[in-house]
Amino acid sequence: MRKTFTYLCLIFFFSQSSLLSSYSSNPKDFINELVTDAIEKLADENLDKNQKASFVEDLALKNVDINALGLYTLGELRKSSSKEDIVNYQKTFEKYFLKSLTSRLTDYSSSKFEVLGNERKSDNYTIVKSKIIPDDGSPQIKIDWRVYTKNPEKPLIRDLIVEGLSLARTQKEEFASILISNNNDIKILINKLEDFVND
Repeated sequence: MRKTFTYLCLIFFFSQSSLLSSYSSNPKDFINELVTDAIEKLADENLDKNQKASFVEDLALKNVDINALGLYTLGELRKSSSKEDIVNYQKTFEKYFLKSLTSRLTDYSSSKFEVLGNERKSDNYTIVKSKIIPDDGSPQIKIDWRVYTKNPEKPLIRDLIVEGLSLARTQKEEFASILISNNNDIKILINKLEDFVND
């Protein structure tokens, strides 16, 4: 579980920006503005670790569709679980997601980022293609951002495809493995997420 979200942290923290300014509703510009802003903010030596963590959490809540991501990663169990269990799962998933995000604050904060283009898949989704060039000389990373645009004035990030790998799907498969090993007991999955949060 921790390994998968290391990759999520690496990528999703780039999608945050905390300057309380409005970002473009155009998906391509939205991603470019957010990532550029985030890199500059996280590289700011005048901010301590707690300030950066607060920054990342705030922007994740505003610009990543954490609720939809959580339901997707739960899989089919979201249809048969009780409302109470779903609410508890979503609350715990959000804490899990945010902790995973803030645990990797400094990674790639001085890397170069470039938007390569975008492809509108439907009225609800646009794929924004980009690459990150690490400052340590390691190979560049190709990233496709899945931007949800049902509300054209407020795009939200729902997934990233890193070198062809969907991070949301990977997390869904990991959760499915946990559930299968525990008789599809959502409470056990919630407990495991809480253990990570409280560790």
